[in-house]
Amino acid sequence: MKKVISILVIALAFSLNTNAQDTMASVKTISLEQTKGEFVQKALTVNEGTYVFEVSNNHAAKEVGLVLVQKGKDASKPENHIKTAYVTTVVKDGETQKTNATTLAKGEYVYFCPLNPTPQYTLTVQ
Repeated sequence: MKKVISILVIALAFSLNTNAQDTMASVKTISLEQTKGEFVQKALTVNEGTYVFEVSNNHAAKEVGLVLVQKGKDASKPENHIKTAYVTTVVKDGETQKTNATTLAKGEYVYFCPLNPTPQYTLTVQ
């Protein structure tokens, strides 16, 4: 009986590990670079899926960040922000930080930085 339980535990652990690896493999990265007052990437088009945003601060400001909002919603209201698209730590000058995984459905979004005031740029998800 102990052998059967041990085998089941090992099989379950292997299954969970494989699923975690499959999930991470399907997460793609979108790299964004900020300079003073703007993002280098002015518009993006991506396929529907799960993404991590990688934000670089190229002497844009002491600290920068990222805000992502569905187009048409009031971007000035934090309750409309997609919280998983916030960088996990503010991006200091010369550094790069990532966001958590963010699932994007088809539609249009806007992205901007309120710390290094930038225009709102369009992210289109097909």
